[in-house]
Amino acid sequence: MFAIIEDGSHQYRVAPGETLVVDYRDSVSVGDSLQFEKVLLANGGGSSTIGRPLIDGASVSAEVVDAELKGEKLEIQKFRRRKDSRRHTGHRQKYTAVKITNISVPGLEVVEAE
Repeated sequence: MFAIIEDGSHQYRVAPGETLVVDYRDSVSVGDSLQFEKVLLANGGGSSTIGRPLIDGASVSAEVVDAELKGEKLEIQKFRRRKDSRRHTGHRQKYTAVKITNISVPGLEVVEAE
């Protein structure tokens, strides 16, 4: 079983038990629960449900594993030749790691893999 959700301006393919890195949320701590209400598509193994644009009543629940992750450092350097002008800055994006616990879609038939 998997689902495609939208969070912010990103779309993610998620399945129960997977760990997902999403944009930083400053109001959560480790162990908190999150709900993603924007479910675009869900597949139960035997059938699929496609939203137009969203599936009504569907949600994906997740548990916060790490409240603040840091991405890789981006370095920006601007330089003008022969002008003695240099500027150097950097940026490090913050993320939140969540573990998908449950996918709930009304009316979806779920087929267990054997």
